[in-house]
Amino acid sequence: MPSETFLYKSDPVRGRQWAEVFRAEAPEIDFRIWPETGDPARVRFLAAWEPPADIATAFPNLQVLFSSGAGVDQFDMAALPAALPVVRMVEPGIVRGMVEYACHAVLDLHRDMPQYRRQQQRAEWRALPVRTAGERRVGVLGLGSLGQAVLAQLAGFGFACAGWSRSRHAVPGVQCFAGEDELPAFLARTDILVCLLPLTDATRGFLNAGLFARLPQGASLVHVGRGPQLVDADLLAALATGQIAEAALDVTDPEPLPAAHAFWRHPRVRLTPHIASMTQPRTAAAAVIGNLRRFAAGEPMEGLVDRTRGY
Repeated sequence: MPSETFLYKSDPVRGRQWAEVFRAEAPEIDFRIWPETGDPARVRFLAAWEPPADIATAFPNLQVLFSSGAGVDQFDMAALPAALPVVRMVEPGIVRGMVEYACHAVLDLHRDMPQYRRQQQRAEWRALPVRTAGERRVGVLGLGSLGQAVLAQLAGFGFACAGWSRSRHAVPGVQCFAGEDELPAFLARTDILVCLLPLTDATRGFLNAGLFARLPQGASLVHVGRGPQLVDADLLAALATGQIAEAALDVTDPEPLPAAHAFWRHPRVRLTPHIASMTQPRTAAAAVIGNLRRFAAGEPMEGLVDRTRGY
């Protein structure tokens, strides 16, 4: 009998694909899909979007908690054992999806496609001046694996790229800013702002009137972080004055938005239902197996969360 159980608690359809990968690549692990837990005392690893209540009692020998998605803001860290390692999902499918979505949104804004769509509705045939990518300054909030991958692709198009994060980073071909003191300079040079920040207490309400005012007049926003980072009323006010020209939003608070919310019908807001990037079951399972092997070897796991920072 296998001595260790890996329990998957998320979408069962995806779970069955995880199970196939585990059978092929890690047959020594007893892989189970919630609610079929087997002996709870044998559960050493849990992958979940929302872990069960009182996790320490439910699984007394749990060694690692994996998020089934890229974020961990859905976890109540205070309810988890202090010594339990928490690992966010880092896998190629998430990265590729986010790069595709973010670059599509930036290119759409750069080439004035929202305005052309409005002109089409009016049967108006009018060419707008074309700016080269090198004349457009793109800034990405968040320099984790997703932010760096997005910037690498945008730099390849020739955009003038910059990134901001709380800690210092060095990214080839990208002007990097760090910390609160450097945020104003980053915003002042950004025509299209892409938010890829994790959701923490420090980033709730981060996209607000004060931040929008520091961007150049007529800047645009691509928001693919988390819904609670955006102050809706402040964005609507900035759109009304023209401080923000266009917004592409993939995340909102709440999700879905109420039918009467202004974003649904705003002519300068493009709204998608949190589909920018999704974990791909097979590559996600393979990534987790890789982390299990690192854990067994005493090596650092990819995506290990620093609980003091929340990501």
